[in-house]
Amino acid sequence: MDNLRFTIPGKPEYLTMVRLAIASIATTAGFDLDAAEDIKNAVSEACKNVSCHGFDGFSDKYEVECNVEKSKIEIIVKDDCEAHTLEKLSKPCQNCPKEGDIGIYIIQSLMNEVEFGKGKDGHKSIRMVKNL
Repeated sequence: MDNLRFTIPGKPEYLTMVRLAIASIATTAGFDLDAAEDIKNAVSEACKNVSCHGFDGFSDKYEVECNVEKSKIEIIVKDDCEAHTLEKLSKPCQNCPKEGDIGIYIIQSLMNEVEFGKGKDGHKSIRMVKNL
């Protein structure tokens, strides 16, 4: 199994970088372009959910972890910050946090397995699996 992990500032302008990295990881793992696009879109929604929805500010940082195996990819997006202090000068979604509910359905429709979690510290996480 290959494990890739990166930490991202919660600023919305970094979401494009996450999307590109995830698409690259998925295609390298053997997923076709349609499946890589599904994975990229699901991860994008997970990042918005974890770093933005339900908070007055964006997460200072969040983490994306990818575990690549022969027959699947597991991606965990988790809030990894002490506070949500990055000011929301612009929102990555129009009706935050209500759009988070739509994002949850998008994630569930695009991935084979989805688990939503919240730690004792209140940090949110989303674990997603896509089978090859």
